[in-house]
Order: sequence, then structure tokens, then C-alpha cells
Amino acid sequence: MFELSGQFAIVTGAATGIGEAIAKRLADAGAIVCILDIDSAEASAAAARIGHGAISLALDITDAEAVKRAIDGLIDERGAIDILVKNAGLAGKAAPVWEQSDSDWHKVMAVNLHGPFYLCRAVIPHMRSRGYGRIVNVASVAGKEGNPNMTAYSASKAALIGLTKSMAKEVAGEGICINAVSPAVIRTKILDQLTPQQVDYMVQRIPMKRTGQPEEVAAVVHFLASHDCSFVTGQCYDVSGGRSTY
Repeated sequence: MFELSGQFAIVTGAATGIGEAIAKRLADAGAIVCILDIDSAEASAAAARIGHGAISLALDITDAEAVKRAIDGLIDERGAIDILVKNAGLAGKAAPVWEQSDSDWHKVMAVNLHGPFYLCRAVIPHMRSRGYGRIVNVASVAGKEGNPNMTAYSASKAALIGLTKSMAKEVAGEGICINAVSPAVIRTKILDQLTPQQVDYMVQRIPMKRTGQPEEVAAVVHFLASHDCSFVTGQCYDVSGGRSTY
């Protein structure tokens, strides 16, 4: 089910957490996975853990020119990019909006919104030329509901959902499906950037009363990255334990 043999997949921010779980899931399904992460050593270690021929590449996704060079290089080396999963994210400073600086705002937007735009802009022309592609953007329930003291994060994820829906309509007739997933609070290292009060706020709004696991997000991404996702595009799938029901 959802076989990916012979396909080449890129997963950003895949050195740990949700990204690593996604990369492992795709690799186990037969894909050759490239782990793009700003931390070269961590990316290399994750590729070794995942196996199945996984490779790693250090990349700052906030650098538009570096993104284009990396994507062009991977296309030249591998011949095709079938799957792009944009997972890299930054929670940002935990504080009310009046305590957020310009720098705080721009750092989060650069990683959570500009990076996905640069990556998709670089990859989509290649996918259009082949008449096939799957793109999955990892957003957040915060982008739908807004979390207090996470203004930049919530705004960036809302924008990412809008970006996903817009791009999906632009290429809907060209064999390319572009979707997003919106996890609620997932048990990863990103929680270390938040206060216990912020985590408790999110968990208390989940009917299942627990955090999710990275593997539970990876399972949804797997479908959206597969051939079987052939009549699903422009959607945002919640992985929220029942928090979001719309």
C-alpha cells in the first residue's frame, strides 16, 4: 500500500522529530530520501539511521539562491524529484505580540513561510516538465486557530496553508498534487522551545488529551506523497487528536 519504489523524495528539517519520522516512513515504503537540514552532522546521522540509501544535504532554506542551487543539483544528480515534504519549522519566541521584536517575527517567517515558497518555486517547474509530483507542507493547527504567545508561528502556518491551496490550484491539471498537514502538539524537541504553560494550553484542547507522535503525522504524509493521492489536492489534513474538526 502506498508503494514508493523508484521515487526520489526530499524532506526538509528531517534530522529529528516529525521530519525524521516522515523520511523513515517514505524510505521504508521504497523511496530514496534526501534529508535537507541546516545541521549537516545531524542530517548525516539521520540518513545513517534511516538507511535504505538515504542521503543528506546541508541547506539553509531561508537562502533563496542556495535553495535553487541545491534543487538544481539534486535534479542533475538524481534525474527527478518526485516528492517534496517541507517540514522544517521554527516555533519562535514565546511572548505576547507587544514583546516580539522585528527580528523575532522575521526569523520565524523566513523558516516557516519564505523557505517553503523558495523550495516550491524551485521544484514545481521540474515537476511540471514531468507531469507528476507530490508536495506536502507541514503546517499546524495553530495556523487555523491561533495560539496565544505564538503570533509569528500561528501567522506563518496560516500563510503556509494559504500558499498550499493557491499553488495546488495552479497545477491541478498537471499531475501535481499539493497538500498540507496540520498537526496539533506533537512530542518532539520543538516543545523545548515552549513553556510548560504553552504545552498544557495545547494539550487541554485535544479531546484525546495527549500529544501526538511523529509517526502519526508521517502516516498521513505518506498517503499524500504517494501515487494513491491522485484526486486529493489543495487540502489541509488535521492530525490533531480531534482538536480541529473542520
